[in-house]
Amino acid sequence: MASNLDEKEMREAYCATLSGMAERDERIVLVEADLMRAVGTLPFRERFPDQSFDVGIAECNMVGVAAGLAACGKIPFVHTFGPFAARRACDQIAISVAYSKLPVKIVGADPGVSSELNGGTHMALEDAAIMRSLPTMVVYEPVDNAQLIQALPQIAAHPGPCYLRMFRKKAPKIFGPGYAFTLGKADVLREGDDVAILASGLILHKALEAAGELAASGVSAAVVNVHTLKPLDVDCVLAFAKRCGALVTAENASRIGGLGGAVCEFLSETLPAPVVRVGANDRFGEVGLMPYLHKALEVDTPDVIAAAKRAMALKRG
Repeated sequence: MASNLDEKEMREAYCATLSGMAERDERIVLVEADLMRAVGTLPFRERFPDQSFDVGIAECNMVGVAAGLAACGKIPFVHTFGPFAARRACDQIAISVAYSKLPVKIVGADPGVSSELNGGTHMALEDAAIMRSLPTMVVYEPVDNAQLIQALPQIAAHPGPCYLRMFRKKAPKIFGPGYAFTLGKADVLREGDDVAILASGLILHKALEAAGELAASGVSAAVVNVHTLKPLDVDCVLAFAKRCGALVTAENASRIGGLGGAVCEFLSETLPAPVVRVGANDRFGEVGLMPYLHKALEVDTPDVIAAAKRAMALKRG
């Protein structure tokens, strides 16, 4: 199935994979807030009408319904745009789901710059930080279809709640045949000794571009895909802090509280090392297409390169 879905939009890969899971396990259910067309899950409803629930544009109620289903033994996947999940339904997620340790899987669509023309009101930049702060919550962001397809069964099997930041459209392909995904374990894509770039989601391909340009100037930059923001793969972070002594975090989110926050929090108590964060700098989003937004929010390839050079300069003192 994975090979047939590699060239599809991520929402198509998501729906097809979830449909296969629902066919094997009737506990898998969808709970929607009138976004089945946008998230691409209409084929799921057509195939599994008894495992699909659309509560309308009522995100808080959606989470409450999912919590009730989870308490009755179901494994609900709920969907809405990232800011509506992380901000609007935050209290319901905190109390009805996380506090209750229920296996509700929350999908926040269109993270960061991928909301494009929907603008700042729909641009989830703080969702990773909000969800990371909730006890019992796992926070995960797929980078391409191959990773998402392998991640979904592991997310469903996890006994507690998960938050998934999902790009809806076609994502740059990173992983090929032979890739093996493990939730909570970062993937090393490129080795290096001078600086390590820890990246998540859509910004991973920017990190790889940056590492290539840095190599041309004699800088050996490692690139690591930190797809699981919580729990953080602290062993991997610590290993690269020891090896390189300088790190960059790069994410399609606010640099406050997300991947950058997680890495800085861990290293400050373990092995202090220079960390330069690439992400939206304490600001809301705006209307624009992704090439413009990458530049405007300072999450583009030149921003990663500049951060790597600054981290190495800090290392030298």
